[in-house]
Amino acid sequence: MAAKTYEYAVRDKGGKLVKGRVEASNQAAVANRLREMGLAAVSISEVSNGGLQKEIKIPGMSDRIKLKDVAIMSRQLATMIGAGLSLIRALAILAEQTESKALARVVAQVRSDVEVGTAFSTALAKHAEVFPPLMINMVKAGEVGGFLDQVLVSVASNFESELKLRGKIKSAMTYPVVVFVIAILAVVGMLLFIVPVFAGMFASLGGALPAPTQFLVLLSGIMKWAIGPLVLATAIFAFWWSKHKNDRAVRERVDPLKLKVPVFGKLFQKIAISRFTRNFGTMLHAGVPLLQALDIVGETSGNLVIERATRAVKESVRTGQSLSAPLASHAIFPPMVVQMMAVGEDTGALDTMLEKVSDFYDQEVEATTEALTSLIEPLMIVVIGGIVGGMIIALYMPIFSVFNLIQ
Repeated sequence: MAAKTYEYAVRDKGGKLVKGRVEASNQAAVANRLREMGLAAVSISEVSNGGLQKEIKIPGMSDRIKLKDVAIMSRQLATMIGAGLSLIRALAILAEQTESKALARVVAQVRSDVEVGTAFSTALAKHAEVFPPLMINMVKAGEVGGFLDQVLVSVASNFESELKLRGKIKSAMTYPVVVFVIAILAVVGMLLFIVPVFAGMFASLGGALPAPTQFLVLLSGIMKWAIGPLVLATAIFAFWWSKHKNDRAVRERVDPLKLKVPVFGKLFQKIAISRFTRNFGTMLHAGVPLLQALDIVGETSGNLVIERATRAVKESVRTGQSLSAPLASHAIFPPMVVQMMAVGEDTGALDTMLEKVSDFYDQEVEATTEALTSLIEPLMIVVIGGIVGGMIIALYMPIFSVFNLIQ
């Protein structure tokens, strides 16, 4: 029998009326589940999914679960468990109160799995597309060690730091990107609409056009012919990129190039190292075994170069070598990172040292993005001013001989 959605109202141990939703085969199954949770059912009713009550879903948007949603969920879950609520009760509250409808449905499924005896980490692993491997493995370590609330706090802090890093990069790069897009639109607009008007006027007057004006008219003619295929090709590439940007074959080519890009290559390296050290330190602090942590942090760094280096380091560590020694043989890791990790190994505070390295590179990323923004803004103004100014001069050069042509 297909599962149906039921809405229930119950009285908790404090006598407070609490409402929620659950999927079950029938009302009796809902009542049994609530009874097992120690809740007294006041009402149980089936939720209709038809007609005007059916939730409107926009493909690609309604079902999208962001890292921010998972970070907030982790923080709230840690707070409730730390306050003494049971895991099932905390998940039930989250399923009801989480703003993201898609995440609420996933949390409800996780709660259902936990209710029937599935381990929390195993229930999360069933939704690997929502919960990152870092979270799943840290929760597993927290379950084994009996400090799940502390692990969830670490997970939330990790995700919040990642969101903060992304926010800094986006805020720093928004202005240059917007100016660049506007400049492209302005140049294309001039070539499509303004240059043809001047070209028609010059043709009617007769006479030879200066070489810069002829070149501009030629570009305008090419643009008229190419604008359609260019827009179509851009749309196709954007769609293809959104579907395949995370494919292994694509990343094998793109990720190494990111680190070699002039100016921006160092920024990409610092971002990847910041993620690597933060995630590695968080997992070690949570009690995740070293080799298992190395498996995960390479994937979460966001760059295959670091992932390959981490895999090689893991094999070296498996044979009994220290962690910092094999890191030194990979150019992606700066000497400062290797030295600080070596100190952390020697003092038995590797997780603390990794956290300090991560904080340092977060500041480096912020400083680098600000410096790049300060450098890019005047350069873009000069370049854009030169292009637009050159086009205007090329258009007005024949104007000086217009009076001679009229006479």
